[in-house]
Amino acid sequence: MIEKTIKDYLEKQLQIPVRLEEEPGLPEKYILVEKTGSGQENHIDSATVAIQSYAGTLYDTAVLNEQVKATMENIIDRNDISKCTLNSDYNYTDTARKKYRYQAVYDIVYFKEE
Repeated sequence: MIEKTIKDYLEKQLQIPVRLEEEPGLPEKYILVEKTGSGQENHIDSATVAIQSYAGTLYDTAVLNEQVKATMENIIDRNDISKCTLNSDYNYTDTARKKYRYQAVYDIVYFKEE
């Protein structure tokens, strides 16, 4: 599951909580990973993944987003990831919950572990 692969990778590299869904008790600074689409061609899988960064201030959220982007550049060092391209990133503040948030969207080509 590509979401778990990314979650585990970011958590290990950034040393902050990374989750696949909101849950109670998360600290002020954390990351959410969500697959927003997927495909397959010639038995090779691809996915579009949104990585949402949360922090206490807009500045800290933007800094965390930059750390995510720098870290994701190296995910292709993994044997199961063959391509990782930043599609876009932007301020995505959650006005309903009044939480600062940035979102980086990636197009990823990967191989499923058997």
